Amino acid sequence: QVQLVESGGGLVQPGGSLRLSCLANGVIGDSYFYVMGWYRQAPGKQRMLVATMTTGGSTTYDNSVKARFTISRDNSKNTVNLQMDNLEPEDTAAYYCYAGRRTREGLVEVWGQGTLVTVSS
Repeated sequence: QVQLVESGGGLVQPGGSLRLSCLANGVIGDSYFYVMGWYRQAPGKQRMLVATMTTGGSTTYDNSVKARFTISRDNSKNTVNLQMDNLEPEDTAAYYCYAGRRTREGLVEVWGQGTLVTVSS
């Protein structure tokens, strides 16, 4: 069974940095997922895209983070990372690792359990 395991959340002051990591456990072979990335959900709000990256390196960012966050992935290790710089209180949320795999039946999606990021002084 494939599982996404996240790490790297925590408490940081405004202007600080955090790096989130996600490892896909239970996969065989590299580039198992066509797309990997991160979503976040703030209290009382819907889950929203933060950043994604395909195996070919194409990226998508939410406009609010484009200048501050950087997504990267290692296809050989089936990992995806999110470097978050110049964090703002509005970035406080649970961050979820996301992965999508193309199959004959369509896109199969997998989610991590989430890691909490709190930006506060």
